Amino acid sequence: MKKKKVVVIGGGTGLSVLLRGLKTFPVDITAIVTVADDGGSSGRLRKELHIPPPGDVRNVLVALAEVEPLVEQLFQHRFQNGDGLSGHSLGNLLLAGMTSLTGDFARGISELSKVLNVRGKVYPAANQSIVLHAKMNDGTIVTGESKIPQVGKQIKQVFVTPANVSPLKESIEAIQQADSIIIGPGSLYTSVLPNLLVPGITEEVKKAAAKKIYICNVMTQPGETDRYRASDHVKAIVDHCGNQLLDYIVVNQQPIPRDIISRYAEEGAEPVEFDQIELQSYGIRIVNESFLQYNDKLIRHDANKVAQMILQLK
Repeated sequence: MKKKKVVVIGGGTGLSVLLRGLKTFPVDITAIVTVADDGGSSGRLRKELHIPPPGDVRNVLVALAEVEPLVEQLFQHRFQNGDGLSGHSLGNLLLAGMTSLTGDFARGISELSKVLNVRGKVYPAANQSIVLHAKMNDGTIVTGESKIPQVGKQIKQVFVTPANVSPLKESIEAIQQADSIIIGPGSLYTSVLPNLLVPGITEEVKKAAAKKIYICNVMTQPGETDRYRASDHVKAIVDHCGNQLLDYIVVNQQPIPRDIISRYAEEGAEPVEFDQIELQSYGIRIVNESFLQYNDKLIRHDANKVAQMILQLK
């Protein structure tokens, strides 16, 4: 039986969690990963070596890798000391090294995927760094993915430069051939939308025959989606990408324990409200079930349950 082809678009922790679930099913996975990150180790390597930021790609490679746990730990190991090394993860350095060896970031990812026995294909949203900018409600412009959530203002619109950046041919082909296209979960403005703003990607997603599914975040993100309901997430995507991008939205209905809500409240986050009537006005189908699990008092999607549900959608 022919494997279903699933394309997942995003970045950050949410993408990696979902991929760990998907890889346990007999599907053909392609991950399209953001290259807008400019903070931490990724930002330093991006600036010093003039390469796309490797951090989100590293996490995706590890999520899809089929290697011994110690190799995974080694790839994720972050140096605590050393002049110039402190703060860097070994995986980021290996991606930088492979990019230098091959002369190409996407090719470097491909070669490292073989070393890690990665189950699926991993492509950057573009084969070069992109800079993310946000126009706030008061008209000010904030430049830099890591700076946008820090200013404490409401985001009106995000956009990327260079404006003429190109997607990878392989990413476009994967979108065209997909049976399902999953967008998110992840930071709406800084992990999800930067991929969709690469010229060509949104257009191909709209044209694709695949089922298009948005996995809505469970909690708001301080400085980015404060007080956002589920419909506000969809509105932001529609405002940036137009209509006909999404067929389904996955929204949480599982009650969250009070102690966990209190813990998130300390950071300024709260559960994303499922506002069903407003959400229905966008004409997309709603999947509203219990998909949560808790890890060290952190909320995560139950990747296996989400993956199984996605693969069963008609």
